[in-house]
Amino acid sequence: MRGIRVIGAATLLGLAAGVGAGETPGDGFETLTLKDGQRVVGRVVAEKPEAIYVDLGHDLLKLPRESIARRSAGEEAGLAAPTAPGSTAVDASGFFSTGLLRPSPVKEVVAKFGESVVSIETPSGKGSGFLINDQGYAITNAHVIEGETRISAILYQNTAGGGLARRRIDDVEIVALNPFFDLALIKVPLPEDVKPSHVILGNGEDVNAGDSVFAVGNPLGLERSVTQGIVSNRSRNLEGQLYLQTDTAINPGNSGGPLFNARGEVIGVTSRGARADMADNLGFAIPIAYVKDFLRHREAFSFDKTNPNSGYRYLDPPRRPRGEKPEALAGPRADAATAK
Repeated sequence: MRGIRVIGAATLLGLAAGVGAGETPGDGFETLTLKDGQRVVGRVVAEKPEAIYVDLGHDLLKLPRESIARRSAGEEAGLAAPTAPGSTAVDASGFFSTGLLRPSPVKEVVAKFGESVVSIETPSGKGSGFLINDQGYAITNAHVIEGETRISAILYQNTAGGGLARRRIDDVEIVALNPFFDLALIKVPLPEDVKPSHVILGNGEDVNAGDSVFAVGNPLGLERSVTQGIVSNRSRNLEGQLYLQTDTAINPGNSGGPLFNARGEVIGVTSRGARADMADNLGFAIPIAYVKDFLRHREAFSFDKTNPNSGYRYLDPPRRPRGEKPEALAGPRADAATAK
């Protein structure tokens, strides 16, 4: 833990005695989650502008504020001992994985999770998505596939030579749809010889303004584009829904793709950006908390093209009366057609 050090008992006594305005001693235990995935459980005895001092019982730990991702009162359930960085776990739903990954350079994260990001194609346009498990289930935006039933996915597989092989898969199934939060769950029918990686979902509570983030997607059809920035605001209200605001470039085609943090965990779904003629460096992503809730309750949003509660109702075309030829018109309909 770079910049973190243990100091002696004498210093501890001095800090405890010297707590003044703006230096609040902790009343109980706290859990401090660090940006590298470590967690520290102890009693906060002093808070300085540049650091927080935690009493571990026999030693005092100095934690630079810039190294702390999140604080919570008490000992978090199941986290009395620090969780090892790099560990992952399957969610209780059994449908996706969460974890605390080690910080890595962007190029390493892209190489590791690049196969998880897919292109989504429909007759009306293109978007992005990402695989959440090894069964082929993926997340994208509802607006990417709205009004469509013919959906294809483009997978990008690592090759022995270090490149990526492009593979198109048709007949993608819509599993669940929530147009109000702009989320959709789809299933890509993976061939037996295709074993792509899947992403790890992060913890939205660890997100703070100023954190480094990056997006992978297909802006304007330019496949496998990586854009990088920071979190500009973690709770931006747009039309009654919270979004992560970022200066990461988000353009048409990025919609539905993942927004990664510096550890490679997905913390949002890129959804919308500002019009080029209005503003720059304004992008928005759906927070991962919404995504997890959507996945855990996916049965409530199950897609059925005959059910208007899915958000869209797909009507069958009107049937032609038996015996009538397509080019034959008669009666008032013929007069109306002639008049036009």
